[in-house]
Parts: sequence; structure tokens; C-alpha cells
Amino acid sequence: MTAHPSPESLTHSAEDYLKTIYRLTSGGDPATTSELATALDLAPASVSGMLRRLADQRLVEHEPYRGVTLSREGRRIALRMVRRHRLIEAYLVAHLGYSWDTVHAEAERLEHAVSDTLVERMAHVLGDPLEDPHGDPIPGPDGSLAELVYVPLSGLEVGESAEIRRVDTSDAERLRYLGAEGLVPGTRIKVSARAPFGGPITVSLGRREHLLGQELASQLLCARSGR
Repeated sequence: MTAHPSPESLTHSAEDYLKTIYRLTSGGDPATTSELATALDLAPASVSGMLRRLADQRLVEHEPYRGVTLSREGRRIALRMVRRHRLIEAYLVAHLGYSWDTVHAEAERLEHAVSDTLVERMAHVLGDPLEDPHGDPIPGPDGSLAELVYVPLSGLEVGESAEIRRVDTSDAERLRYLGAEGLVPGTRIKVSARAPFGGPITVSLGRREHLLGQELASQLLCARSGR
């Protein structure tokens, strides 16, 4: 059996696979080859080949027709990459004037290039934040992760109040829209109306109201605060 590779010996592509598998399996189900192909914009045959290599390196557990999950070592490396990415995003917003809709692509490029020493210095300068600008939790240097469970805004009932805690999208256009409308982590909202049959949801931000489609509302993850 092939020994675990060191993080430094992994290709950028392998790191991206592990991080993507981590994201796709965060709900507890294995990731399928087709899901990975879609997420990485690659052909299924290319994905299958990489999964075989990662399985040989004992970084994933892949069962044909059932899907792929991370091994303990694969999860450790994936969380290392997630920590890098989210700390870079936080640093770019806090100290380099980036907006939250522009940091994802920049962090995707930088996460493979920076050293662990630089990442930890960024964390120190930032005061060791627990969340990135989108509300996503930042893993600790030891790989620990406080993954809190929130309810999507689309799951709130009429009359319920909540605080937006995470925004589950990296799409720049959507982030720009949400930022312009004030629908960002830390904002308190109240559901004032829901159209039937999966129609739009009306939310109140103080005296202002916004109409949100179900898809966008499902990407705003909230902590309930009552009625």
C-alpha cells in the first residue's frame, strides 16, 4: 500500500479534489463522480482516474457506484486547505481592501502558494478569527472545526425572526447583490410573508422589505431568534 504523501508533495489538483470532496460530503453522504465532475468542471473519466490515484495514496475511500469519502489523512489535508482559503479571504477583506464578492477567486490562487508560516501570521494579525467574511467557520491549526448547524432562510416560517450567520455561495454576482441589499452575516431579519407553492419569501430588515426567491433564500443560513 502506498504511504501517505506529505502535503508539500501533493499537486494543486489533488488538493482541490480533497477540498471539493470535503465540501460535497459535509452533509454526511459520499460524493459521486458526477458531482465531482460538475463541481470541478472536468470530464467524469478524468475524475475517476484522479480518484484511483488518491485512493492508492490512502487519501480517499472510493467504492464504485456508491461514491467517495475522505480518509482521516485526506480530511486533515482538506481542512488545512480550507483553513488557508478562509484565512486568506479574511485577510484580503480586512487589510487589502477586497470586497467579499472578489476574494474567492483570489484565495483559490493564493492558497496553493503561501507557506504555513505566512498563513499563521495572517491568523495572528487577524486575531485568530473563527469565521471568514461569508460566515464560514475557519478550521483551527490542529484541524478542529466548530461546524454549527443553521437553518436556511427558506426554512423559516412567517413571523419568525433570525440572524443571518453564513452565506453559502461563492458566486460573485450573488454576493454583490446580497451585499448591496444588506443581506450579510450579522443582519437580523424577519419573515413577513411567503408565497404558496414554493414562491418567493418576503423578509423585513427593519423598515425595509426584500423579496427573495427560494434558491437565494436557501443560501442564507440563519440562527433563529424567535417571533
